[in-house]
Amino acid sequence: MQFPTFLAPDFEREPFLSAPDVTTEPAGDGFLPENFYATTIYPEYFKINGKWIMLRQSRMDCAVVIRDGVPVVTEPRRVKSGDRVVVGRTDDGTAGVYVHARCFADGRGSADGAFAFRTGQSRETSFSREYDTLYEILKNDRDRGYIVWVLGPACVFDYDSRNAMTSLIRKGYCDCLFAGNALATHDLEAALFHTGLGQDIYTKEHIPNGHYHHLHTINLVRRAGSIPQFLKDYNLDTGVMHALVTTGTPFVLAGSIRDDGPLPEVIGNVYDAQNAMREHTRKATTVICLATQLHTIATGNMTPAYCETADGIRPVYIYSVDISEFAVNKLHDRGSLSVKGLVTNTQDFLVNLDRNL
Repeated sequence: MQFPTFLAPDFEREPFLSAPDVTTEPAGDGFLPENFYATTIYPEYFKINGKWIMLRQSRMDCAVVIRDGVPVVTEPRRVKSGDRVVVGRTDDGTAGVYVHARCFADGRGSADGAFAFRTGQSRETSFSREYDTLYEILKNDRDRGYIVWVLGPACVFDYDSRNAMTSLIRKGYCDCLFAGNALATHDLEAALFHTGLGQDIYTKEHIPNGHYHHLHTINLVRRAGSIPQFLKDYNLDTGVMHALVTTGTPFVLAGSIRDDGPLPEVIGNVYDAQNAMREHTRKATTVICLATQLHTIATGNMTPAYCETADGIRPVYIYSVDISEFAVNKLHDRGSLSVKGLVTNTQDFLVNLDRNL
């Protein structure tokens, strides 16, 4: 796969040459100076001791702390009293901060300014090229990247989509999975009862007393003490969670106020869950979000538009997939401008992906 070329800034010209070093002020314990600088999704450079240094492992809406002459992206809740925090909101290079928004060249022409129909993402949009590009990206990143999936429970309510996601994990197309209590619960319910919220995941038949199935599943997992032990105790060998456990693929289950149970592995403290997710978004090269609006926004907002790999600086590809046009466009509206949206149901998306990979 040929990624867009990263175009580094030319710091041997103005205004960069005559720009001052970045300005800092001390933080309080857990709060920032009033005129703090907030990070974006793009590569950002800070002039320190006369040299322009790029921010590593960035995420949007964070502060920048200068530690040992190096800029470090830091969540505001993590700053400590006395930390030197970058201040000032001029980011064109003249004040020691530069946001490099036009950092990639894709080699394609632009129709900017031209009148055109169908420029948004809707159910009428053609996605053939997006699918073909995604196949190429995933084939590359299986061996040379870090692929993060963000899944809602709809992904396991259908027999074929559950099998497709399981297959993708086993084929090596998942390096980490983010979800909530529901995805894991209903996947394990499907493994044990072949139902999702009491409905057969293939025939859609409603099973008598099926509304107990997910609660009974949670209770059994909690009695077992963990998801791996539950799978072993009941000799279960299908589904997303089984594929994650048996392949050693990490997962983060972030808790919610809505949760039943929850399962033992669910992280109940929201900031602990964010910290766990952040460990993986730092490494992400591709993020695919399916049918989970809030988890999608959370993941997108902590994932920058670029990453550094052994091959150099390249884009991070973020896909938002949902049957709802509103949900697909929401992440873009929240500041993750590099996201690509596909309006389709998760079953078709996952089955297409699995068949073509």
